[in-house]
Amino acid sequence: LAQIWAELLGVERVGRHDHFFELGGHSLLAVQVLSRALDLGLNFSAAYLFQAPVLKELASKIHLEPQPSSPGVISVRATGSQPPLFFVPTGLGDCSYVLKLVEEMDIDCPVYALPWPPFNNLCPPILEAIATETIVAIRKIQPQGPYRFAGYSSGGILAYALAQLLLGLDEAISFMALIDVTLPANVTKISPIQMVRDVVLDSFEPLDDESFEVLEQFAGQSSIAQLLEKGQQIGAIPLDRNLHNDVLMYERTARFHEALQAYQIPTLPIEIHQFYAAEALFSSRARQAESSLCPEARSPMRGWDRVLSRGAITAVPIGGDHVTMVSVLENRKALARAISTRLAGGS
Repeated sequence: LAQIWAELLGVERVGRHDHFFELGGHSLLAVQVLSRALDLGLNFSAAYLFQAPVLKELASKIHLEPQPSSPGVISVRATGSQPPLFFVPTGLGDCSYVLKLVEEMDIDCPVYALPWPPFNNLCPPILEAIATETIVAIRKIQPQGPYRFAGYSSGGILAYALAQLLLGLDEAISFMALIDVTLPANVTKISPIQMVRDVVLDSFEPLDDESFEVLEQFAGQSSIAQLLEKGQQIGAIPLDRNLHNDVLMYERTARFHEALQAYQIPTLPIEIHQFYAAEALFSSRARQAESSLCPEARSPMRGWDRVLSRGAITAVPIGGDHVTMVSVLENRKALARAISTRLAGGS
């Protein structure tokens, strides 16, 4: 590790008590550290480098806590003559939207769905660390650019963070598709844990008003695990369902959104295609996250004109709301056509 650091940081000697970032390291070099270490059989998470940046501590982490196995990149379409298209997961860590969408796309390129890398041990969670780990997986598939990305909902901000790191590595970004990705001006209005509670409550919409009100009142004082258990007791979730994986998913979602809130979104020399939902998302119980009610959520630019020039943003309306633009077949076909056309260089 000391040798890798010395070569990448341009220093003659690295001591066991030296600090990666104090020596001049940054998130772009972290990508290269992780990549070179993996080539030498040192299997560790990018989160460890951010959490334990002192050489001795990092080496100890590698020895005592090998990286947990992570789900591999999903090959959605294996062949094509053009550079691959990489989809990032949604803000809930979900890649399932990619499979049906790609079925309707007319493109000549491989397509991959990128899972979230492990970031449970990163405290506080840092989007740059999540992006660093993801880039290592991407470069195993495509060692050099130009790179093409797409992302749906708040997960699309991860695609932008990937572009930031790759540009810093002198790579090119030739395509960036954001599917209804809002950039709120005030990201502190709602806490990540409250946002996840709202998502859980949304899943209880079919309940009668009295039962829903009980859960809504309980949600304000409860953890995610307690809210799910209460939902199970009240009949919103089958009694024989094991809630363990659900709890882990929602907890990771909260941590991811914590990382999003801390991310300082830079201005990048790229163009984006914003495929925005033409209809507003409406909840019958008026229980939407505050961020979805902000002015940015009603603008075709979705707030991205705060960090990019208007000329760098192509806004394309798609029928449906934030959910139905992907879930309803007619809307999904329109979205697939629109992405395919612009991926091919059309207008």
